[in-house]
Parts: sequence; C-alpha cells; structure tokens
Amino acid sequence: MATDNKFVWTGTDRNGRKSQGEVSAASKALAQAQLRKQGINAKSVKKKAKPLFSFSGKKIKPADIAIFTRQMATMMRAGVPLVQSFDIVSEGVDNPTMKTLVTEIKDEVSAGGGFAASLARHPKYFDELFCSLVGSGEDSGTLEVMLDRIATYKEKTEALKAKIKKAMTYPAAVVVVAIVVTGILLVKVVPQFAETFSSFGSDLPAFTLFVLGISETMQEWWFIVLLGLFAAGWAYSQAILRSKSFRNSVDRLALKLPIVGGIVHDSVVARFSRTLSTTFAAGVPLVEALDSTAGAAGNAVYARAVRQIRDDVTSGTSLYQAIRSTGLFPSMLLQMTSIGEESGSLDEMLAKVADQYEAQVDNAVDSLSSLMEPIIMSILGVLVGGLMIAMYLPIFMLGSVI
Repeated sequence: MATDNKFVWTGTDRNGRKSQGEVSAASKALAQAQLRKQGINAKSVKKKAKPLFSFSGKKIKPADIAIFTRQMATMMRAGVPLVQSFDIVSEGVDNPTMKTLVTEIKDEVSAGGGFAASLARHPKYFDELFCSLVGSGEDSGTLEVMLDRIATYKEKTEALKAKIKKAMTYPAAVVVVAIVVTGILLVKVVPQFAETFSSFGSDLPAFTLFVLGISETMQEWWFIVLLGLFAAGWAYSQAILRSKSFRNSVDRLALKLPIVGGIVHDSVVARFSRTLSTTFAAGVPLVEALDSTAGAAGNAVYARAVRQIRDDVTSGTSLYQAIRSTGLFPSMLLQMTSIGEESGSLDEMLAKVADQYEAQVDNAVDSLSSLMEPIIMSILGVLVGGLMIAMYLPIFMLGSVI
C-alpha cells in the first residue's frame, strides 16, 4: 500500500467561495480526484513541505480511539450521515493529532473509500480486529450497531487496562522516590556526618561503618550506578521488543507471581471472553473470531492456548471441549461456554463471564492498592530510618559514655 502524503490546496467550493485546506493522498492526481468528488474546484494543489525540525504533537491514546468510536456510534444511531458524523466528532476533539486523523478518515470516505478500508490505512490506531468488525457492519448494513459493540468493547478493555496500570503506577512511583531519596542521603547527607565522626577518636558501630562504606562507594561510583540502572531499563525494553522468547518468559513469570498473578489471570480471562463475545456477536465465524481473540489475549501463554483452541475447533471439536483441554481457563468460563453452545447464546454467556471477571479484577486491584500502601511506607521507613539511625547511633553512644 502506498504511503499517503499531505497536499495543501486552494480553490473554490460548490458555492463558489474561496477555500483552502489539506488532503491526504498517495499522489497529487488522487488528491485532485478527492477534491473533485467533494465539489471543490482546486486551483492549486501542492505537496506540503515537511519542517526541518518537527516535533510530534500530542499522542493518540487507545482511550481517544474508544471515545471516537462511541461518538461515531452515537451519531450513526441518531441517523446522522457518516461524513457529517466525522465533521461533528472532529469539532469536539481537543487533541490536534486526533482531529487530523478524523479529518483524514473523513476525506478518504468522502473520496469513495469504505469506512473499514479508510481505517485500515491507519493500522497504528485501528487494528485488524477493529477494521474487520467495521467491515462486517458495512457489509450487513448494521454499521451503527457494530460501532456500538466496538465502542463497548474498547471502553471495557481500556477500563480494565487503566485499573491495572493504576495499581502498578503507585508502587513504581514510590520505589523510584525511595531510590532517589536514599541516593541523595548517601551522597550528600551521610558525608557530613562522616566528617563529624572523624573527630571522635573512637571506634564506630558496625552498622554505621557499613552505611559509611556504602556512602563512599556511591560518592565514587554514583555515575556508574546511575548509568547501570538506565542501561538495565533500556536492555529490558529492547528485550521485550525484540525477543519473543524473553516476552514469553516474562508472561509466564507474571502468571506465577503472588497476588499479581491472579490479577493477570483474571484480566486475560476477561479479555478473552469480551473479545470472543464481541466478534461472535458481530457474525464473525468462530475460527476467525478465535484468531482475533488470540491476537488480543495480552499474554503469550494464553495466546498460544487460544491458537490451540482454534486448531481443535477447526478439526471439529466443540468449543467447550477445546477450551477444557487447555487446562488454563476457569470452570465458570467452561460452564457458561457449554450453556451458550447448547442454547445458541454463546455471545451473551461470554459477555456475562467478561463482566464477572472484570469485576473481580476491579476488586483485586482495589485490595492490592490497599495492601501495597502500608508495605511501601514500611520499606520507605526502613530505608530512610535505617540511614538516620546509623548516623545518630555514634552520637547516642558518645552521650551515654559521657
């Protein structure tokens, strides 16, 4: 697929009024064709020059895509034409990058492209599952219903991610603050006490000597330690991006961690149920729906299990038996799947499972947050309080001698 370029145009609209703007197209000829279909008589169409130093605007987050989908679903349900819906949604967007994206999609649709095809030109923001569901809605004439389902799916998924991220952010932030505070104390504060201790002329407690030794090491090698921390973080991020086996190992480890492993398991089950329910309700064949679900699993262990389920279903095994054979999914999911297959309401049963496990993740995250706060404060107290005790211990001992 050719990469789109931006073209700046000036001309007149249908009413003969002077107008100007930008349009995205693979070539100048296609840009002119798009403008003609929009009733614009373009006098000048030029490729937009790229600035020498460009700074990217505000990023488009998955939450922005979820809001966009919900707004489009609302507009379509209200009977607003598709192209006009883009205009209304675009006017209410604060993020300039998101506004540009909506405008580009509108221009592509106005030029005769399908909605799903226009979204597929922006794979960074609209994945294969999203485009497939929109395409199904276009083909069946139920685009507004499909957009509503996609919006619900995206909102539930993002809410789940936000909950887990919130639970992880607080401990991570406190740990970083603890490391910074401890480093400052070792490099700046402890040396001041060391100068005072040098005039005592007596042996210092072992604990104080231990802290002074760490302080001297940090003063001499702090830059190397800091560089090592950054290097470790960079190496981890690169390993996650480049090494599939490393990602798989991290995903396996995440499932085995105490407390956190349970949250990861429940979130994966919720995501599996929600994705399969949404795709199956949209009329996507079960095997294709399982393909999409494997891609959205969020954990390598379960992604591999879903692909195994897909292969078993392809060979004629029932979905219930295929899920059961993996040994990874809870009995509630198995029972609801069995009931759904027998009653022909698989999508409804899976949606109920997703609701249940999303609620469990919410409760577990709230409990984890409440549990982590006293633990983190205790660790902070031990670090900072231990340093202070080590520094004042010789002074207390000197006072008792006097």
